[in-house]
Amino acid sequence: MTASLSPLMAAEASRDRYLQTLAQTLRSAVPKDLPLADVRSRAAACLQEQTFPSPRQEDWRFTDLSPLLALDLQPAALVPPPDRPDWSDLGTPAVELVLVNGHFCPALSRLEGLPAGAIAGSLRHLLNQPDLAPRFLPRLAQATGHQEVFTALNSLGFPDGVGLWVPPHRSVALVVQILHLTSAGETPQLAQPRNLVVVEADSQLTLVEQYGGEGAVTNAVTEIWLEPGAQVSHSRLQRQGEAGFHLGKTAVMQGADSQYAGTALYLGGRLNRHDWQIYQTGPQTTTQLHGLALLRGQQHSDTHSLVALGHPHGRVEQAHRAIVDDQAHSVFNGRIVVPQAAQFTNASQLNRNLLLSNRARVDTKPQLEIVADNVKCAHGATVSQLQADEIFYLQSRGISAAQAQRLLIYAFAMDILQTLPMASLRDRLSAALADWRD
Repeated sequence: MTASLSPLMAAEASRDRYLQTLAQTLRSAVPKDLPLADVRSRAAACLQEQTFPSPRQEDWRFTDLSPLLALDLQPAALVPPPDRPDWSDLGTPAVELVLVNGHFCPALSRLEGLPAGAIAGSLRHLLNQPDLAPRFLPRLAQATGHQEVFTALNSLGFPDGVGLWVPPHRSVALVVQILHLTSAGETPQLAQPRNLVVVEADSQLTLVEQYGGEGAVTNAVTEIWLEPGAQVSHSRLQRQGEAGFHLGKTAVMQGADSQYAGTALYLGGRLNRHDWQIYQTGPQTTTQLHGLALLRGQQHSDTHSLVALGHPHGRVEQAHRAIVDDQAHSVFNGRIVVPQAAQFTNASQLNRNLLLSNRARVDTKPQLEIVADNVKCAHGATVSQLQADEIFYLQSRGISAAQAQRLLIYAFAMDILQTLPMASLRDRLSAALADWRD
């Protein structure tokens, strides 16, 4: 007589079956013309050793993915291009690469203005070009951290994405927007775009990554490689429908003397999770990370970040803020790892949270892991509410209580919005913030 499984064991077995079924579905649907047998095989082997994440795992302790288990996810289909949303216009000349449900859409993309020597377009197409594939293929799925479940699922089953190559010694920053749109289907769909960006030595890139649309569950991976002396300003905006699920991974490899400045804004989605992983692979490397989550209703946003140093004179600055209303929940877990080899590191990390409701929730865990002994490092976190005396002060100057609250919320968020490199983005998001609680 076989003993019955305990409820906990039964739940784990159900999660295992779900993950393996999903992996098989994705693998059977991958395009046959993508030369990625090794990448797919490594991802499949990784998933054989994994289980679908649950709150029993430390990295998912505050994020419950159980609602996903009720969805019979299928690979998102290529659908007719939707109308471009008004907010996607950057207001400045830029190369634009558009994906719909994870598939590259040339009809909506714009490659005019691409400088000589630069390469941009469908990743699927580029990997099939004998003269171009050797530039991209050796870097695809090579950054550390690809053993994670959702990154492995993306590697196993992504149908397309964007490839971008910036030639060396380009002193004027190239402006590129990658726009991801999703469109609902008759069945629950999983959109898995994959982006691979390589910036050669001493070149500059302004990269804007925007996610919008309805319906599909999104599992996106972006890999960015900075060669020595390269500079990248990266804005990542997630503004999908409030009923959707968004899972994202950004992996950045930084060479010596490179500078990466990233700003991530989380505005939409029923559940949002972003893993931000930075690896400094040379000395005198600078990393700046800024994040802002605007949450209301029952939204849930989880930001996990890792900055791994490995050489002397590294610099890290991280600031993450969350404004949480109603019954929303914000999670932040940031790690900065400073090994013995990373002497003379200068690192700071601060997470500030503003609660607008007694039912809102914040879980925060800033982390510094320091082995080197000649460093300057600091971290901290705050959770607070709007202060009555500040509101009273503004009221005493003839401002209504509602307007006073708006001003204080606006001021709290603007420190992050001001790190966006493009004035058009700052203006549009500032206007959206002013109307956010309406």
